[in-house]
Amino acid sequence: MAPQTGYLGSQLRLAVLRLSRRLRQEAVGDITPSQLSALTAVERHGEVTLGELAAIERIAPPSMTRIAARLEENGFVERHVDPTDRRVARLAASPSGRQLLETIRNRRDAYLTSKLQNFTSEERGILERAVPLLERLAATEDGNS
Repeated sequence: MAPQTGYLGSQLRLAVLRLSRRLRQEAVGDITPSQLSALTAVERHGEVTLGELAAIERIAPPSMTRIAARLEENGFVERHVDPTDRRVARLAASPSGRQLLETIRNRRDAYLTSKLQNFTSEERGILERAVPLLERLAATEDGNS
């Protein structure tokens, strides 16, 4: 008998939260989870304005201003003047910001790879087949992820 949807949702939420919490521990450097999320969005979307980044991250513009300022202070993003409107500044990931993201991704991948060694081939196959389903759960209706 298939598990009830509500129960499955609760169990899945708890498992994803625990895994997410553990993966956050693999971050390095002087960066908060909010800053890391914003830096990842800048890298993924290319040069963006603060307003665009606030919308992508779904946080208030004043909060994004503080996050971006800290990222810039730490050298993880660079501000560029928009060539079509000099009043507008765009953020781009700096080389050190991209390097930090690569380091964090590598650490997180290594952590998961080491943990997956404890799973059977069949269990790893189940997880591999579940990835597209988890990606669908993570997708939002408006196309932002």
